[in-house]
Amino acid sequence: MEERNGGSHGGVSSSYRGVRKRKWGKWVSEIREPGKKNRIWLGSFETPEMAAAAYDVAALYFRGHDTKLNFPDLVHNLPKPTSSSSEDIRMAAHEAAMNLRPFTAEPSHRGSSTSSAGPITVRLSASQIQAINESPLDSPKTWMQMSEIAMQESSMVFSNGIEEDQWDNKQTYSLWDP
Repeated sequence: MEERNGGSHGGVSSSYRGVRKRKWGKWVSEIREPGKKNRIWLGSFETPEMAAAAYDVAALYFRGHDTKLNFPDLVHNLPKPTSSSSEDIRMAAHEAAMNLRPFTAEPSHRGSSTSSAGPITVRLSASQIQAINESPLDSPKTWMQMSEIAMQESSMVFSNGIEEDQWDNKQTYSLWDP
């Protein structure tokens, strides 16, 4: 995508209609109402594509099907504003933008390496759950006892595939056992 310096707003324009990038990285979209000097603010978005979809909703509403759109192939999937109020136009534009929101399977972790480790299931017995519910969790003694049990019986507490009926035969410990 080719970018060029923006005009009086101090942002960077994108190759999409009605979209520019703020200095701090957000992509914004707005549209001028036909025959008026004022603009309708459509919002700030994570990606230029989201901002472009928001613009398309408003442009289609104001100018009809003959207008030039950023994503002409999506014209039939764009939400339509329920009225001519700027708030209703903004809401429909936001909905279109959310439909183009990038999907992230996992949150990014700065400085961490990627690993193939899956989730860990923590299984507690009924007495352990009862002890947790009945005790003040802000007690250092409680946390020390919980960590001791977890360390001593890590094969029981942390499960990686043990079947449900196998847990019924395991010995359970209370957090308060000496």
